[in-house]
Amino acid sequence: MGLTIAFYVTIFVFGIVIGSFLNVLIYRIPRHENIAVVRSHCMQCGYQLKWYDLFPIFSYLFLRGKCRKCKAKISVQYPLVEALNGILYVVVFVFMYQQTTDSLLCCVLYCMLGSALLALSVIDFRTYEIPVGFNLFIGLLGVARIVTDYENWLQYVIGGVSVSLFLLLLFVLSNGQAIGGGDVKLMAACGLLLGWKSIILAFCIGCLLGGIIHPIRMKIAGEGRVLAMGPYLSIGVMIAALFGTQLINQYLEICGL
Repeated sequence: MGLTIAFYVTIFVFGIVIGSFLNVLIYRIPRHENIAVVRSHCMQCGYQLKWYDLFPIFSYLFLRGKCRKCKAKISVQYPLVEALNGILYVVVFVFMYQQTTDSLLCCVLYCMLGSALLALSVIDFRTYEIPVGFNLFIGLLGVARIVTDYENWLQYVIGGVSVSLFLLLLFVLSNGQAIGGGDVKLMAACGLLLGWKSIILAFCIGCLLGGIIHPIRMKIAGEGRVLAMGPYLSIGVMIAALFGTQLINQYLEICGL
């Protein structure tokens, strides 16, 4: 039985609420600020936001993107991250629900995965670093997947090392110049959740996207040769999570395997 529009609206609302929390992580983690005790506030005047200032997306629109007190501009990142996370949750349920016997569990795991990837992508894009906490969180999702699908535990364990060992070797041989340590850990954690087939696909998609998009950004936006690989790998991971089985089967069919 399909899901109703009301259910998707509920999923979207839940997603943008989590997206609001992701903005807190994106802003505070690189600055090593407390994410639990310090109240949300204006970055310019320090005005502590009231409860009616914290409605995801809608507060930004109502305030016209400005602080209620000092009228300083609020970054458009806030509503964008909230909206993207809400859309991501809906997409996960649209394409994953009832696709497998444990589809609801997969939907929950992949929603949490998507939120972690979204937050770490923004941070990596800005700082060229992936905070280890995100990789640990994704790794825990992988452990949960193994526990709930223990009959196929080997494919997840192999997934945890199939790409990451190659990247680790590349990291060591290049002294960290070819790939970052955070990317190595990211592929290990995601592989533990997706399994070896999907993580290899995710890595290939991420490399393809990085190889196409970054040169364009270098030419148009004047970006340097160093790129943050996390966002591209994250996109590859989500594509593989949602469509990996279909893509792999179609590839094998084309190859006659």
